[in-house]
Amino acid sequence: MNLIEELRWRGMLHDFMPGTEEQLAAEMTTGYIGFDPTASSLHIGNLATIMLLVQLQRAGHKPVALVGGATGMIGDPSGKSAERNLLSEETLQTNQAGIRAQLEKFLDFNCGANSAEIVNNYDWFKEFSFLNFLRDVGKHITVNYMMSKDSVKKRINADEEGERAEGLSYTEFAYQLIQGYDFYHLYKNKNVRLQMGASDQWGNITTGTELIRRMDGGKAFALVGKLVTKSDGTKFGKSEGGNVWLNAELTSPYKFYQFWLNLSDEEAEKLIKVYTLLPQDEIARITEEHNQAPHLRVLQKALAKDVTIRVHSEEDYNAAVEASEILFGKGDLATLKGLSEQILLSVFEGVPQVEITKEQYAEANTVSDLLSETTQGLIFDSKGEAKRMIKNGGVRVNLEKVQSAEDAVNFELLQEKYLVVQKGKKNYYLVSVK
Repeated sequence: MNLIEELRWRGMLHDFMPGTEEQLAAEMTTGYIGFDPTASSLHIGNLATIMLLVQLQRAGHKPVALVGGATGMIGDPSGKSAERNLLSEETLQTNQAGIRAQLEKFLDFNCGANSAEIVNNYDWFKEFSFLNFLRDVGKHITVNYMMSKDSVKKRINADEEGERAEGLSYTEFAYQLIQGYDFYHLYKNKNVRLQMGASDQWGNITTGTELIRRMDGGKAFALVGKLVTKSDGTKFGKSEGGNVWLNAELTSPYKFYQFWLNLSDEEAEKLIKVYTLLPQDEIARITEEHNQAPHLRVLQKALAKDVTIRVHSEEDYNAAVEASEILFGKGDLATLKGLSEQILLSVFEGVPQVEITKEQYAEANTVSDLLSETTQGLIFDSKGEAKRMIKNGGVRVNLEKVQSAEDAVNFELLQEKYLVVQKGKKNYYLVSVK
């Protein structure tokens, strides 16, 4: 399959300009996508766009990733109802470095003629004066043309769900012209003939192709992928806690893995084509196996494994799987001890937690004391209740069954400060000893 056919099969293709397929068939084509450094990490919504560049390179073409040091100072109005807060240059530089490191995980920067490149539009905008920009660039695109873009019209006129949009500043209005000049600059200096992005970028991208036509008489092309949405139509890439980030410090590998594992069957069947590089016959085999026993979640597990390893590492994936086993009663003390503090806290995020001092922990005479009075009644209201459940074999500490309520408190603290208490089959508590 060529690139267009591959993207269409994977459900990643939304639209492209006439002549794009012929251009891709005629020669190795350099294409780019821009990423705004509004955060120190990309998230899985961005990852769908990165996969467009990955597929471009796999098809033998040259990918360029633009990290928008200049445009990041302004803010793209596409798909937004309010103007973003502007970031300092120092923050933007930090964010650019983080994004650059993530892009290098997915694109091959040392494979010959079609090696990937990363560019920063601040490099060509930092010396470009406002007056020169108006004289050399602004005169080529009319206000009427810019006003016709959906991203602009929605911000100026639209009432969305009963709430009036906040309008559009000149700063954001000019964004499409600046992005259009990026395309022109790369066309002239890097032989870039194609710009890609998500479907909400169509207006900005076609402004670039128009600018190239008017300023240079040249021909450039546009291709946009489908916005990845959940089965209910809402924006993909967020969990209950917010964005699912590619940075392990913002979203732990365990939580990252769990996000994919908890997708619906419909979502998993669609997204395994977008987010993995598995071939068509392999995806067909996995889908068939899943359909024979949906409760085993074969699709979700295959997707979660592939993406977690590529974004993080195989070691992180294995740790996430082991951590997941704990909540299903398949783990043991050795597994629990092997978890990093970050993963441990991720696994038990949301369970009731209580903090006690080292002195309180040392003064607890028996296990029943610890699980009732010392932990302030969070786990058991009374020593009697604790004793009865321990006697019936229903209490575990650090995944090991407590044999007697009168046992001395001599548990090994996880990470030297945590105890995991299990009451019955499904009730977990995290005790912090500090």
